[in-house]
Amino acid sequence: MPELVGTDVLYRKWDASPAGAAPRAVFVLVHGLGAHSARWGFLAEALAGRGFTSYGVELRGYGQSPERPRGHVDSLRVWERDILALGEVAARENPGRKVFLLGESIGSLLAFNLVCRFPDAFAGQVLISPDFKNGLKFPPSSYLTLAGLLLFRPKKTIDVPYNSAMCTRDTAYQAVMDANPAELRVASLKCLVSILAEQTRSPRLAGKLRVPSLFLIAGTDFLVDERASRKLFGKLALDDKAIVEYPDMHHALSIDLGREKVFRDIIAWAEQRI
Repeated sequence: MPELVGTDVLYRKWDASPAGAAPRAVFVLVHGLGAHSARWGFLAEALAGRGFTSYGVELRGYGQSPERPRGHVDSLRVWERDILALGEVAARENPGRKVFLLGESIGSLLAFNLVCRFPDAFAGQVLISPDFKNGLKFPPSSYLTLAGLLLFRPKKTIDVPYNSAMCTRDTAYQAVMDANPAELRVASLKCLVSILAEQTRSPRLAGKLRVPSLFLIAGTDFLVDERASRKLFGKLALDDKAIVEYPDMHHALSIDLGREKVFRDIIAWAEQRI
């Protein structure tokens, strides 16, 4: 697993195989809420084996980023700036190669809204289980905390009610997640409210989308309401769009059983657009 690098924006880089060869194209990978860049290992290795280089951003407040409190970001624009900056790094280090943006869950929400607003930043996007609408069941106490403390303690964190079994059916990887301190199950009040606001922007921004887009939807998703993804996809006035559904799979397609099929679909999509 590559080490985290970067003086400002933290990221991992997986070089295309064989070593030293110029990549066919490049992916910038954006993880979801509570996740971290090391989660991309399976996908990044599959991409590398087909000649693609990948850069996985470590979102501030999560993973091994130094920002505190963990689970907090002052604004989603901070994450957006980091993604754009990493895209610039990827383009600079791989001149003449297309750079695709790929996100999972909240990472897909960020990716979608970003490419709608900055259509020249990336050559296309892949959205894994995009979080256009929350599917988690927060206890009533969380909503009371949110309403009562948002103005006074925006950095206060609350539990996000999901576990590894809701993400993947791979019991071996569930154990890896449960033992990894980089896996986080909290988010700040400001972060959660910012995500809700970002979700409301997606339908309004959709009319600006110009880049090729691939939606990948889990059939059994406990974390997001996948109906929102289907609805938004159907409204896209975009010639180059595709959607693939995986009826038996859970939310985190990149680490679930059957992920190899997902990887083949991503690679085939990219190869047709290089």
